Amino acid sequence: MPTVGVAVAFSAGLFSFLSPCVLPLFPSYLSFITGMSVGDLSGELTAATRRRVLLHAVTFVLGFSLVFVALGASFSAAGQLLLEYRDWIRRVGGLLIVVFGLYIAGVLRIGLLGRTQQFHFRAKPTGVVGSFVVGVTFAIGWTPCVGPILGAILSLAGTEETVQRGIALLVAYSAGLGVPFLLSALALGAFLKFFKRYRPLIPVVERGAGVLLVAVGLLVLTNTYVLLNAWAISLTPEWLLRRL
Repeated sequence: MPTVGVAVAFSAGLFSFLSPCVLPLFPSYLSFITGMSVGDLSGELTAATRRRVLLHAVTFVLGFSLVFVALGASFSAAGQLLLEYRDWIRRVGGLLIVVFGLYIAGVLRIGLLGRTQQFHFRAKPTGVVGSFVVGVTFAIGWTPCVGPILGAILSLAGTEETVQRGIALLVAYSAGLGVPFLLSALALGAFLKFFKRYRPLIPVVERGAGVLLVAVGLLVLTNTYVLLNAWAISLTPEWLLRRL
């Protein structure tokens, strides 16, 4: 199990949630998939209503996670098919991660990455299946903030030695994006208070995400990432490795 890669992917998912294209619109997403107003969601909820909100949030997260994991499997499989070009794939992947990082940090301006392709429903498909479908369209169509970070993790997945490791990275990325979504769904009132205080720090967090990705890209580009990962695995207890 790529210990360092999983930590990086989870952090990237968390940065995606904290990005200006996801965090400010989170209450709207939750309102849309549950069919409840933000005001109602922020008030006192019965146990049955909380279960309903959580169920819709879980199916939404499963929807976008399915797409991200499928993309990770595809990139990893492509890397396996081009095994003899592994070194070139690693170098190109590292370079792409650096470019994505510089873009997120605001150093580069790339028009293609700034475009958005969003899918909108006039009315949400009913039930938890509808929430799952909305999650799928979120993953497919929301590119300006999630796209560059996701692209960096997909590039990293393409350099992994096995498809399973590439999938693990995207599972970790989805968890980084999905876990705070679920926690915030359970306490929307607390989330709104947090967001009011956090909002001025969004540019700082974005730059931090960019710096992290640039560092990872340079490690991949110079093949130091493999050595760092091996070192991290050597520090992991054997009983934990058997369970990962």
